Amino acid sequence: MRKKTYLKLVEYQTEQSERHLGEVRSIHTEMRGYKHDFHHHLQTLKGQLEAGEVERALSYIEQLDQKLMNMDTLLKTGNVTLDAILSAKIAQAKTENIEVAVKANVPDDLTISDVELSIIVGNLLDNAIEACGSVDGRRFIRIYMSIKGKMLYFSMLNSAGGKKKKTGTLFSSHKIGVHGFGLRRAEVILEEHGGWCKYNSEDGAFTSEFLVPALK
Repeated sequence: MRKKTYLKLVEYQTEQSERHLGEVRSIHTEMRGYKHDFHHHLQTLKGQLEAGEVERALSYIEQLDQKLMNMDTLLKTGNVTLDAILSAKIAQAKTENIEVAVKANVPDDLTISDVELSIIVGNLLDNAIEACGSVDGRRFIRIYMSIKGKMLYFSMLNSAGGKKKKTGTLFSSHKIGVHGFGLRRAEVILEEHGGWCKYNSEDGAFTSEFLVPALK
């Protein structure tokens, strides 16, 4: 029964990750389309201005600006998968009044799969967002990601309540079942790729860190 539940949770999380990645790839494709059409937009504006139709040109610029503002909201790390999951989680965090700072520079071609990367980072961010929810004062999440040699390095500091008690490799949580499963799932994936992760809980702050081989 436990194995059945585990497999169902794995399947659900994989489907969710694939859906998010599909959505962000669609947005990236549309944004590339706007860049491709840039020359045509300039020609249109030039023609309108040469014809003395200044108001029409200004209206055209306003329409373009609005479309680009709506489209260009994705975080740009250099990796489409990270752009997808980080952008989604940052948007969620902001709705909960959490300040988020990200410094990330990661190539798009990694040996770890897109879905696995999305699950790992997504679960760690879910944990950070939950921890921030227990804070009455300033809520924040700070993320750093980069390549060190052939390894992908991730470090995150987030606000939290009191120091949590550690059980095995994990810490206690207000959530039940799925939450613990999520962090354990991230650990398993990292271990399968020869990587590791560690957490540290202190009064007012929680840190998550992982290192995993990611380049050929």
